[in-house]
Amino acid sequence: MDTAETNKKFADSLELDYPILSDPGKEVAKAYGVITADKAYASRWTFYIGKDGKILYIDRQVSPASHGKDVVERLKTLGIQGRG
Repeated sequence: MDTAETNKKFADSLELDYPILSDPGKEVAKAYGVITADKAYASRWTFYIGKDGKILYIDRQVSPASHGKDVVERLKTLGIQGRG
């Protein structure tokens, strides 16, 4: 739900080579159900979205300590190949 500027600084600091969604108006967060009327902050969920735009899997149990490894394993489970 951060601004594009905030997300750009974050992405640059980690040298990411992929975009990060900016959603300061919270429209996308509401549509995906990660915030509700009684909860102001987004849940830390990861959505795996296929090239066709369909949601392949939703991880609702994100652990920051292991999430990088968890994402790699989930991508393998979904049959999504790494870049090499």
